[in-house]
Amino acid sequence: MTMAFMKIIFDKVTIIASTTASRRRWIALVVVCLGQLMVVLDSTIVNVALPTIQRELHFSQANLTWVINAFLITFGSFLLLAGRVGDLIGRKRVFLAGLAVFTIASALCGFADSQTTLILARFLQGFGGAMSSSVILAIIVTEFPTTADRAKAMSAYMFVAVAGGSIGLLAGGAITQAISWHWIFFINLPIGALTLLAGALLIDENKGIGLGKGIDVLGSILVTAAMMVGVFAIVGVTQYGWGSAHTLGFGGASLLLGAGFLALESRIANPIMPLRILRIRSLVGSSAVRGCLVTGMFATFFLGALYLQHVLGYSALKTGLAFLPMTICVGTLSLGITARLVRRFGPMKVLFSGLTAVVAGLLLLTQAGVHSGYFPDIFFAYVIVGLGAGTSFMPLLTIAMADVPKPDAGLASGIVNVSMQGSAALGLAVLGTIASSHSKALEAAGSSTASALTAGYHLSFLIGAGCAAVGIVVAFVVLRKHATGPAEQELPADVISDFELEAA
Repeated sequence: MTMAFMKIIFDKVTIIASTTASRRRWIALVVVCLGQLMVVLDSTIVNVALPTIQRELHFSQANLTWVINAFLITFGSFLLLAGRVGDLIGRKRVFLAGLAVFTIASALCGFADSQTTLILARFLQGFGGAMSSSVILAIIVTEFPTTADRAKAMSAYMFVAVAGGSIGLLAGGAITQAISWHWIFFINLPIGALTLLAGALLIDENKGIGLGKGIDVLGSILVTAAMMVGVFAIVGVTQYGWGSAHTLGFGGASLLLGAGFLALESRIANPIMPLRILRIRSLVGSSAVRGCLVTGMFATFFLGALYLQHVLGYSALKTGLAFLPMTICVGTLSLGITARLVRRFGPMKVLFSGLTAVVAGLLLLTQAGVHSGYFPDIFFAYVIVGLGAGTSFMPLLTIAMADVPKPDAGLASGIVNVSMQGSAALGLAVLGTIASSHSKALEAAGSSTASALTAGYHLSFLIGAGCAAVGIVVAFVVLRKHATGPAEQELPADVISDFELEAA
């Protein structure tokens, strides 16, 4: 009887411990999503305040672009390196260090009283954002090993990643008009402090692979330099043009540095990016599809905002409100609807439906004219794109991380983020340049400014729809393995491989 009683007590303690551990995991998810929200908000909240910043700090039009580009360059450049460092020394450490840097840099941005101070602080902010963002997916994969829980966690993450941008437009307009542009940065301070404290208490640290064989210093320098030079070339396209010496020179240098990096990684024993990661078909294929999707999404997001402001005359606040249907759709689907759809039909069927909706929404935006009202075309276009985004990104994340061994989860997380950020920067540069060039040509031929701008945006929306359609084709060709049916099985908590055994 005593043994039976002891067994009952043991079972109850085990249940309580399991419940507590489960609760801790979900709270930890909220923590990492808060960290991601700060970074995502910052990517759009600043755009709304740019005119005010330009006026108060006396920026020229050319120099003003560095308020955005400074962040993009360091953010895009350090994602891969930060993700791999998380694998080596622990992802919790990298996440918390990135949050600290981002929060401190936000304070410096808020207190900036000169162009130089603001731009330097934005460089630092991008570095902190890369550190924290690079390991978030790896933390989620580690904390949620089962398919059902991981799908729910991915839904929450994607709501923050997709909807946070439109929330940033709304918040940026409201804060700038009600208080001042400085507070778009100060708002990060309490969020950052709370996230740091909660993260330190709630996030479990993974056992890093370790630096026993030495870190790949040269590889780290090469990949970071290649990314930095490449992003610098991309963000300068709108100012210098695609065929300029600036773009071709820095673009070529980036390719050479990237080739040197890959050659080095194939020859050394302890690379910062083991090339075996590129043999994971689901990771590489889903990254390609994500790049096509993000290009179309940014056509909706940024060029759509320009259309609303420059053609229809919307204020910054009204522009943010116009995107609310898309945000609400993504948020509603993230409450578990997409996760249940993935479990029932499998990630590929849900993904195909989402990509098709994005294509349809972008095509509908090509029908919005110079004198269009918000209803019905614009409203329903944003609803459809929101439905598409809400049912596309989470299946892509599930597919991307499904076959990645645990020791490489941080690196894979970095690759996923690079595919999003790199495609966003490249897509924005390409579509923005196309829209601008087409509008200038039409205006020179005698079209009104509003008509010329609208035609330029229409062309970019059409190309964005084409990119999303290419994503459908790539998904069908490359990711067919994941189209076998409902994703009811559980993923193993540990994926054993030769290098994992060595690390142990």
